[in-house]
Amino acid sequence: MNANSTKNILRRQKLAAHKKLGQNFLVHRHTAERIVQLADIDKNDIVTEVGVGLGALTKPLAQAAGKVIGIETDSGIVRMHREQKDLPQNVDLRHQDILQTDFEQLAAESGGRIIFVANLPYSISTPFLFRLFDNAHLIRKAIIMLQKEVAHRLMARPGTKEYGVPTVLLASCADIRRLMQVKPEEFHPRPRVDSAVVRLRFFPVPERVETLDRFCPNTLRKVVNAAFGQRRKTLLNALAAGNFFRSKEQLNDILLSCNISPTIRAERLETQDFIRLTNALEKHTPTID
Repeated sequence: MNANSTKNILRRQKLAAHKKLGQNFLVHRHTAERIVQLADIDKNDIVTEVGVGLGALTKPLAQAAGKVIGIETDSGIVRMHREQKDLPQNVDLRHQDILQTDFEQLAAESGGRIIFVANLPYSISTPFLFRLFDNAHLIRKAIIMLQKEVAHRLMARPGTKEYGVPTVLLASCADIRRLMQVKPEEFHPRPRVDSAVVRLRFFPVPERVETLDRFCPNTLRKVVNAAFGQRRKTLLNALAAGNFFRSKEQLNDILLSCNISPTIRAERLETQDFIRLTNALEKHTPTID
């Protein structure tokens, strides 16, 4: 597959890349094969692909895995594959929105934990990452193509402008590695930015994650969202402005008890600091909502 053949397929099928869906079809076979190779998939694996598209990544995935569950939200693309019968027999194509998919059921079908491999539509990158955090206990690993700036955000260090909510949340449950960079000419239509393939490994639990204190994921998410909600403010004022705590004075005392300065900004805290703060807030306010 290349850019011209991709255009011809879309033209014949009266399809188009939908900007609203963030569709950029991968057109270089060697890139797709390299992604599958880096995903470290074998015949014992049941893999879920998000965004089947024209099948550039689906076909090498099907060769490597025992089964591929293909989640595709574009009804035109689903219709094309079903009419053409052009996907391998071990591909279970589903017309679904991954943001609405039941991860519990998907994990059961996957043999216990989900393996995601995806050329992720840019339009759902951030909400999909949050779904990974919310369902971390159900996921083995995710090998996903993202906009390069989103990938940088995931691996950002405290004190940088890229460091934020996704960085902290995903660092609390996964080991994140950048695997490769992909140029705009590898896609049709060409995106305006470079892309990067990253691997998030949730299970077996990475050693760094294992060293973190236990925490309630739902509460951590609320704390981190509040802290970064007004990132130019001090941590105390950001949490207070978000109506996170009734008493600003007590909130100040809780921060000090965690050895966190109330005047620090959220971007200066490590993941462990947020977890320590989360646990302290839960202890003092067990009905956080």
